[in-house]
Amino acid sequence: MVKEIIFTEKAPKAVGPYVQAIKKDGMVYCSGQLGIDVEAGGLAEGVEAQAHCSMKNLGAVLEAAGSDYKKVVKTLIFLTDMNDFAAVNKIYESYFEGDYPARSCVQVAKLPLGGLVEIECIAEA
Repeated sequence: MVKEIIFTEKAPKAVGPYVQAIKKDGMVYCSGQLGIDVEAGGLAEGVEAQAHCSMKNLGAVLEAAGSDYKKVVKTLIFLTDMNDFAAVNKIYESYFEGDYPARSCVQVAKLPLGGLVEIECIAEA
């Protein structure tokens, strides 16, 4: 099966040489989504707002690939401050209906555009 490039205007365009997602062999591999507010055109204000935007952007990419949050099998969260873990966790949790995916969460020194959180995922198509 040939890989399919996934793109939607409902999520931010890539800020580098990558795509929003790749669909291949029944799986969707989503690139990390920063907390960019698509309507405002920039990073949302604060970690909570950025976490919501990251999840909404992932949702838009998943939808464009014919998938959704229920089909997510793995996520990876990048935080610039692990002290934001509880706040981001609460927001992240609200996008799933009990069957949570496997997940990693790591603190990083810096994210593109000065972001505070970035979330990526792998889902079934």
